[in-house]
Amino acid sequence: MIIYESKLEGTKDQYERLNNAIRTGLFVRNSIIRAWIDGLIKSRNDAYKYCKVLADNPEFPWARLLNSQARQAHAERAWASIERFYRNCASKIQGSKGFPKFKKQQTKASAEYKISGWKLSDDRRYIEFTDGFKAGSFKLWGTRNLHYYQLDQIKRVKVVRRHDGYYAQFLIDHKREENKELSGRQIGLDVGLNHFYTDSNGFKIDNPRFLRKDERKIKQMQRRLSKTQKHSKNRAKARNKLGRAHLKVSRRRNDWVCKLAQRVIQSNDLVAIENLKVRNMIKNHCLAKSISDAAWVRFREWLEYFGTVYGVPVITVNPNYTSQNCSNCGETVVKTLSTRTHKCLHCGYVADRDENAALNILKLALKELVNTVGHTEINVSGEIPLCLNVETQSSKGTRRKRKA
Repeated sequence: MIIYESKLEGTKDQYERLNNAIRTGLFVRNSIIRAWIDGLIKSRNDAYKYCKVLADNPEFPWARLLNSQARQAHAERAWASIERFYRNCASKIQGSKGFPKFKKQQTKASAEYKISGWKLSDDRRYIEFTDGFKAGSFKLWGTRNLHYYQLDQIKRVKVVRRHDGYYAQFLIDHKREENKELSGRQIGLDVGLNHFYTDSNGFKIDNPRFLRKDERKIKQMQRRLSKTQKHSKNRAKARNKLGRAHLKVSRRRNDWVCKLAQRVIQSNDLVAIENLKVRNMIKNHCLAKSISDAAWVRFREWLEYFGTVYGVPVITVNPNYTSQNCSNCGETVVKTLSTRTHKCLHCGYVADRDENAALNILKLALKELVNTVGHTEINVSGEIPLCLNVETQSSKGTRRKRKA
């Protein structure tokens, strides 16, 4: 599956109709959560049936205007949050179990259509929404060309509202595969804050710190927003301007991380990274903003995506003691976070702290790869080890006479 995104160009009245469709989808989602709390819904099928109940209710005439499959898509969102709550309760995780909450109206929202409720023009440059809200036809602005795919390959269309406008995301049933020549290089990556990552060869990538660069301008916009009166037009303008600034930072960060991950995958045959729990790491209030600005999770997601596209294995390892253990002799050398040089007292090996961690990450990944391949070969072959004294049954091939 791949996703193509295009910006929607229309009139102010059309945007208002899209707002009504998005608001109705939010109403359907919150209504299903309310019905589940009251005990009226106990399964996914009950959530689908409740969409029909909302559409037939004369008290909610706007619910019928939304496409039926769009209502089902929002029912799937609601039930996904309920299933996550059940799953967390069954696994007995510590702390909050993620009880489903009602979503409030906010700028960033979306409405999702399946195979009906929309129609593409013959030249694939315009899209028309044909549900009860009658938003009309919008021009598609983007660099992606939909002519390469058939209409039956487009499984869903999502209308996304952001601070800078409305976008249409097309979910296309297509598997992307790219050819890559073998380079014979294997690499381990240790992410950090001083440098974005340090590989096992000692090469370092500087941390761009996109949020830190624009933080002064963003703070000025926040102060202007706080000085405006609530529910005023100036407050709405200031909020939109602040949202655009944050959106610009996030897009620059995502674009930089995407291109960096693609270069890493194209130049190596194996990539090893740490399986970091960033959600727990940002609980440190002294480093939370810097960790969030580094986008380690997004970098890992792009590495795994391009690894699948180019056929490069991306192996995640346990990060425990990767910075403390010596990559030369394996002994543990206790270091604080401020100690940036690894000096082993047992073998005398001296190296940069992050480079030593990257070497340990690569070694752990190679061990994990060897163990995985070994178990896979044993299971696939189905052979019985020689050390086991087990009598095998004779097959048809052994009972049959051999031809002359």
